[in-house]
Amino acid sequence: MLSPLALVASDVPVALGVAVFVAGALLSNATEPGAVREFFADNGLVLLTAGIVLAAVVGVGLFFVGNKELAKAWLDQYGLLALFLILILEGAMLLYFAPSESLVPLGVTLLAESSTDYATIAAVIAVAVVGATIGQYALFLLAKRGGREYLLEKRWFRIDESQLDRFDGWFQKWGRIVVPVSNALLFTRGMLTVPAGFAEMNDAEFVVLSALGTLVFQTWLAAAALYALELGFLGFL
Repeated sequence: MLSPLALVASDVPVALGVAVFVAGALLSNATEPGAVREFFADNGLVLLTAGIVLAAVVGVGLFFVGNKELAKAWLDQYGLLALFLILILEGAMLLYFAPSESLVPLGVTLLAESSTDYATIAAVIAVAVVGATIGQYALFLLAKRGGREYLLEKRWFRIDESQLDRFDGWFQKWGRIVVPVSNALLFTRGMLTVPAGFAEMNDAEFVVLSALGTLVFQTWLAAAALYALELGFLGFL
């Protein structure tokens, strides 16, 4: 029999979705600017990020400190959705609380039945690519339409002006090819999204090149996770 705590944990994603919907509805119907609305305007993305990551952490944490049967059911039902939402945040450079390089390996390890469960592995990679590309495209549009000063004024935008100058220089020197190349490498993922927006790169071209680089990146991460499983390094999961 599941404990009350386990029952509550199983409904975290639903509760989170309802909370986000209600908050969005209230804010969209607000007509007068005020302290609360300004707070959510400045910090809403950060709060949403924390909520989604918290929900995912609860599910994974059940493997270690809770009911594994419940954790398996939770991951089977919500795992791909959670990965999709988190990768949107990662693509938009809003994932402050977890290393993005761990997401697909963790997804493959927890969701695939075995190293030969190719359908699930492919689904994990596909969800990661689509989610990250959506996030990057959203940030690209903000850069393209809002401009440099708009982004630098936002609290959730964690790149300072000197870093932005450096990434701008990379884009100006090498052109659009740096979008897929940077997305395929550690430590530079997503860094050329904003310069591409500033340069008013074609939307469709950006989406294709961004997705291509992310596909390469997530595929080699999934392959590394499968190799680690074969060697028994991730047997504790």
